[in-house]
Amino acid sequence: MAAAFRKAAKSRQREHRERSQPGFRKHMGLLEKKKDYKLRADDYRKKQDYLRALRKKALEKNPDEFYYKMTRLKLQDGVHIIKETKEEATLEQLKLMKTQDLKYIEMTRVAEAKKIERLKSELHLLDFQGKQQKKHVFFFDTKKEVEHFDVATHLRTAPELVDRVFNRPTIETLKKEKVKGVTHKAQFKRIAKQRRKQYNHLTQRIKREKELFVVAQKIQTRKDLLDKTQKVKVKSATVNSPAIYKFQSRRKR
Repeated sequence: MAAAFRKAAKSRQREHRERSQPGFRKHMGLLEKKKDYKLRADDYRKKQDYLRALRKKALEKNPDEFYYKMTRLKLQDGVHIIKETKEEATLEQLKLMKTQDLKYIEMTRVAEAKKIERLKSELHLLDFQGKQQKKHVFFFDTKKEVEHFDVATHLRTAPELVDRVFNRPTIETLKKEKVKGVTHKAQFKRIAKQRRKQYNHLTQRIKREKELFVVAQKIQTRKDLLDKTQKVKVKSATVNSPAIYKFQSRRKR
């Protein structure tokens, strides 16, 4: 009963939206509303006016006309492509340069550098896989020694402990004392996860310190440009470096 009532209500709403028309032209379809006709006619006239303006502009174009955008355009397969210009500064760098002074930037950068050094000392300069970044070089006198070389034998430790860069006891120590630092797999995964988190934190701080250093250089360059001496721009500024200027040499008084 309720479904039939909703269906009847929907049919009445549909009949209300449709425009009434004489019965003798019912076979020609629905009669268009005046509002729809006006929208369609306005859109058609707008497009025609736009095409007419473009045609007129093309006919009146000066073949010797020049504008500076031509220097950044190149024609490729009949299509004009704009050359991408290098970004001189990020939004964060612009915000810092506009709101902060050089002393504050330097103070923040020094604080970040101290935190980076403290994190590096805690992580023992290890990478994400727990391997040392620098290589250990062994020297031998003959090729025979190189061919029969074994790292575990040379370091007098167990083969399972060769890849370690810390807590790598010798065989004599293993015979005398118990192995220290034995961990279960679950605990080892937790430690590895914590180590990756610390390295991500260290990477973010290093990136932040570099950005602050670049911002400080850009602010100092702007201060140097206030001098009235003659200068020539050698290199434009980028996200990772300030602009480079060559100043006129002056003899000190």
